[in-house]
Amino acid sequence: MNTEKVALKSKLWLSAADGFCGILCGLITGGGFTVFFTKWMGLDTAKASLVWLIFGIWNAVNDPLFGFISDRTKSKIGRRLPYIRYGAFIYAFIFILCWIKWPIAGNQWGMFAQMLISLFLFDSLYTAIASALYVMPFEIAISNKARGSILIYKLFFSLLSLGFPLILMPLIQLEAGEDPKTFQIIMTAIGIIAGLVLFFSTFFYSEKGYLKEQQQPGFFTALLTCIKNKAFVIFEVVSFTIIFVQNALMLGVNYYFPEFDVPMTVCYGALVAGAVFGIILWVRKQYQWGVKNCMMIMCLVFSIGCLVMALFGRNTIAAIFSFTTVGFGFAGGMFLIPLMNGDVIDFDESRTNLRREGMYAGVNSLITKPAMSLATSAFLTIITAFGYDKSLALGTQSYHAETGILLAWMLIPAILLLICFFALFFFPLKGDAWKKTKEDLEEKHRVSEKEYLEQMGYDS
Repeated sequence: MNTEKVALKSKLWLSAADGFCGILCGLITGGGFTVFFTKWMGLDTAKASLVWLIFGIWNAVNDPLFGFISDRTKSKIGRRLPYIRYGAFIYAFIFILCWIKWPIAGNQWGMFAQMLISLFLFDSLYTAIASALYVMPFEIAISNKARGSILIYKLFFSLLSLGFPLILMPLIQLEAGEDPKTFQIIMTAIGIIAGLVLFFSTFFYSEKGYLKEQQQPGFFTALLTCIKNKAFVIFEVVSFTIIFVQNALMLGVNYYFPEFDVPMTVCYGALVAGAVFGIILWVRKQYQWGVKNCMMIMCLVFSIGCLVMALFGRNTIAAIFSFTTVGFGFAGGMFLIPLMNGDVIDFDESRTNLRREGMYAGVNSLITKPAMSLATSAFLTIITAFGYDKSLALGTQSYHAETGILLAWMLIPAILLLICFFALFFFPLKGDAWKKTKEDLEEKHRVSEKEYLEQMGYDS
């Protein structure tokens, strides 16, 4: 059997598009947007928390519906590509608009309305583009080796999309009354670059031809099939947790470094070191150990690191250790989660003979997108309960408020990751029988693509 391969240019452009799409999302959902509204614009934290909770309801409707539409889209360039290519510049424009104070934002409820509308518009475009990018490796390749070769590049750009907001936002964070011009110029430049990368990337990768022709079931039939997939249900426990943890940790750094005497450069260096070690370990061992076992190791180590930070985050040594494990965990989340999701979708195809990446991505978002809202809402609620005062200058919070920041930031992620560790004992896709199923699917795809090309009059 020939080894499945993906062109280098396809890997690079797809990964770059995914990375820049993630950078915009990270700046909005990773805490920067919340800090912008509460610190600079002066929105009450309770109203900001309410915005995120209401926003979560929209995600419950938006994501599975789009996934269903995406699976049934027919165009000359495919099911997914139109959303990336034609949505790129709209997505960038909305991102830029998010960082400008609108005329309606003259009071608390006006700011509330602007924040809610901005999130609504931004997420609509993000869902269309990110869902298409997320499932593209499964459209391009079937074997975990071929997908893994794509995900290595995606992982590198994902680390950039994760690290960029973490580093940038604490450096350019606005104080109340500060001139926002430089901040807004930076955000505008980032938006324009991301829009260009997304648009031009679509000319360097494509979907498998025969998948565009598959007839898909109705919405509720497709939805129920996803929910009945045991492997998918367990995957969602992990996926929800990873999204919650990522957003909680990205939000928390905007409060942690300004209030604690801990060296940011050293901590971020530890984060990078942990991520690099994680990448090397997962790339080398995921095929030998299996995705399930790798995920269990990642969740356990990640959980321990978060717990150490929650309890001992004032200590520099503890912080360095925790950031190392966070990097290790982030690398695992970004590399192993897509492989795990790919296996879930492959399992569905082995039962239904259909590729339904879009529907699975939509239902996944239905469950995981609220994690973004819950992470932000929980963090703001907890620090407020511990006496955090947003009117104080950076670095002047009370000891009690500092404790609230540590607990709000890391304790819930530690608990959720430990739950995932135990849930993964029940994940069924493992062992030689599953490897054989994957090999049969790869051969089936090769034959189907060959037949499709011949029907279209091309030399296969």
